[in-house]
Amino acid sequence: MDNETLLAGRIKDLARKAYENNYVTHTDFLSMSELYEVNSICIKNKMITGQNMIEGVQYVPYGGVSDPDRAVLCFLPSYLDEETFLLQEKEESDVISCILIEPVNKKFADELSHRDFLGSIMNLGIERNRIGDIRTDSLKGYVFVTNDVADIVLNELCRIRHTTVKCKKIKVTECDIVPEFETLEGTVPSERLDAILALVYKLSRSKAQELIENQSVYVDGKTAYSGGYDLSEGSRVSVRGYGKFIYDGMAKATRKGRLLVTIRRFV
Repeated sequence: MDNETLLAGRIKDLARKAYENNYVTHTDFLSMSELYEVNSICIKNKMITGQNMIEGVQYVPYGGVSDPDRAVLCFLPSYLDEETFLLQEKEESDVISCILIEPVNKKFADELSHRDFLGSIMNLGIERNRIGDIRTDSLKGYVFVTNDVADIVLNELCRIRHTTVKCKKIKVTECDIVPEFETLEGTVPSERLDAILALVYKLSRSKAQELIENQSVYVDGKTAYSGGYDLSEGSRVSVRGYGKFIYDGMAKATRKGRLLVTIRRFV
């Protein structure tokens, strides 16, 4: 049995349990590209039965924060709609826990990165698919995990690098770190993906095309296979090893026929 068949079976099973038992079921954390893959498999297997419906059950991607990089796919029982589910999760989450991790003594703390937080949590034996977004300001971090592993983090994580830390479970709404952006402007010959990549990361067009051919570029969670199509306003682009950005569209055309575009690059 191939992976696609297994995944389709898993999704059907989660939807069935939510419908028959009248409680919320959910996947592990999925990246945006994995969520797109799930959607594609559901379409292929004729499992989409309506808007935001799989096998007759409403589903909601949920990551604990707005615009997450990683999310769980939640299947809702008949008595819950999306709005009510999200309101309940904000008050007392049944799916995702938010854990605040901060130094015991800030004066002697290391500067901690996303990788430091992630590595220390995985060293506890927690798999990557149980860990969602990690938002950090280089000192404290907010880590989103599935509820089943929250107590492991709370009880066992005491050090990151050389820094002794303390952990506290908080409401998801208490996360006060939001992604920071650097706004870029520049001119390009067109809104083609390879042209925008070359501008954002100061690459040659051939190098940008090479990244696409190596399947290292994702647009709105989908693998980009060609640089020859135009980005649309609001497109989210992620490039493995380089970072990610949001394409805000064309501001105007120059007299020479080039396009002045605006990009928000995550920093």
